[in-house]
Amino acid sequence: MNFSEVIGQERTKEHLRQMVQEDKIPHALMFCGPSGAGKLPLALAFASYLLCEHQAPASHEASMFDGMLDDAPLPEPCGQCPACRMVADWAHPDLHFSFPVYKKKSSDATVSDDYLPQWREQLKQNVYFDTEIWLSDIKAENQQIMHYVHESDALQRKLALKASQGGRRVVVLWLPERMNAEMANKLLKLIEEPPSHTHFLLVSEDPDNVLGTIQSRVQRIQVPALSEEEIRQALIKHHGLQEEQAQSLAHVAQGSYTEAIKRLQSGSEEQMFFDLFVQLMRQGYTRQIKELREWSNLVSDLGRERQKRMLEYWQRLLRENFIYNFHRPELSYLTKEEQNFSVRFSPFINEKNVVGFMDELSDAQRDISQNVSARMVFFDLALKTIIYLKV
Repeated sequence: MNFSEVIGQERTKEHLRQMVQEDKIPHALMFCGPSGAGKLPLALAFASYLLCEHQAPASHEASMFDGMLDDAPLPEPCGQCPACRMVADWAHPDLHFSFPVYKKKSSDATVSDDYLPQWREQLKQNVYFDTEIWLSDIKAENQQIMHYVHESDALQRKLALKASQGGRRVVVLWLPERMNAEMANKLLKLIEEPPSHTHFLLVSEDPDNVLGTIQSRVQRIQVPALSEEEIRQALIKHHGLQEEQAQSLAHVAQGSYTEAIKRLQSGSEEQMFFDLFVQLMRQGYTRQIKELREWSNLVSDLGRERQKRMLEYWQRLLRENFIYNFHRPELSYLTKEEQNFSVRFSPFINEKNVVGFMDELSDAQRDISQNVSARMVFFDLALKTIIYLKV
């Protein structure tokens, strides 16, 4: 994995380059930023470089950060040494991965290594992915995933051994905000007293929910959302899209290359979320109580992780419908199907009800996260929809 394979993020690449050149590499970094911006690809590229036995300079011609880089090209892994060949298959013995998983049984001592084949396969296919894609990879779409305490025990055992190649060791930990309390406290001890020549690369989308003492002991690397132009160019280069389609997808993706890729793929769960939203609004407007009860029963069977993603999508759709009333196309991030629906629906979302409506969706998302009965949450939301649509 080379830095040149990471889309955009030239400032961050330069910052990492300076760390290496000045030999000031922290033992713990946390890459933070929105989904789809390239945090994990950056961490993987940096890990590949740290493990390379003979780093080589990269070509400077592909840089999109004109006028800001100095004359020294960005260092890259050599791609030829034994370490690079092992990293190419994500099977280097000194490269350790930790990522959220789910337990099939509450008594299981589940760790990341149980899902390592699926993880490596996903990295080979596409390093720009999110929890939705990962849940699909491990066939756990309706489950909640997290880092369990046994994960920290497994890491401790691995890091207690000497580096097999005699050099650095790297731990890439994806989504540390999903660690349970025991796991977080044990990881804290590892970060406070790291084994020699060991680097922790944490990749977080919600760093404020990471244990505060861990936050204070890592150096943050802020990774901003990608620009529309960066996403457009990547879609044309890697997927062969025409200019118009690439531009449309880049605009709707709102800085997330992962979102752009998902919209290219058929059968996205967002279509289901959209259909359920339309059904809720129509039944709420016509006050079909019996049908709303059936709707809430249907939605309650989707699984909590999917329900949380659905509620997040509905909040975005509601915001977009409110903004749609201003007739400013440059501010709209709706697909064509969403726009066709918004032509008739957006007048019902106005200054009188948008804040209350959004609060209801946010409260429902909170309640689902806290394991409140999904049937109660969604039937309550359905009944309140009747009130808000009549405001």
